[in-house]
Amino acid sequence: MIINSERIILRNWKDEDVHDLVEGLNNINVSKWMANVPYPYKEKDAENFINYAKNLDEQDNISLAIVLKENNKVIGGTEITNINKKDGTAGGGIWLNEKYQKNGYGTEAFSTKIKYAFNELGLRRMENGYFPGNEKSRKMQEKLGYKNEGIKRKKFLCLATYEYVDECITGLLKEEFIEYDK
Repeated sequence: MIINSERIILRNWKDEDVHDLVEGLNNINVSKWMANVPYPYKEKDAENFINYAKNLDEQDNISLAIVLKENNKVIGGTEITNINKKDGTAGGGIWLNEKYQKNGYGTEAFSTKIKYAFNELGLRRMENGYFPGNEKSRKMQEKLGYKNEGIKRKKFLCLATYEYVDECITGLLKEEFIEYDK
């Protein structure tokens, strides 16, 4: 699968993405905001993840590398998870290598993924979340139209910090979506 936007490409993970994956996730400033990413993040973790992602049933879950067009570098990842065609819903997060943050790449990638979910998969609602304190994620989601819907207390054991963390739940209806525009 390949989904293009102005500056990035969303595509399936490849074996040769291991180095970029480790570079991006072996950073506590990134991994502490993700439930299932250990810190330190090692080459074996990246290999296991890529094998997992390559074997997903894309009817239910899609995992995509975020690739910068200008140099073909993987700078992050995003997913569409728990796809439910009957109810028209899905979820899925995003992460971005810290070196590439604050340039709008994450918002562009997330918006591109949402547009694909609504227009190509025919979904009507995206369900997401963020950990308290992750202001970058909160602001990005709000910019795209997400609404806060509640908190799941101590929802996840964060593998990077080994602490139980709350999840702030967000939701986006298709008609509320504000497409990213630089």
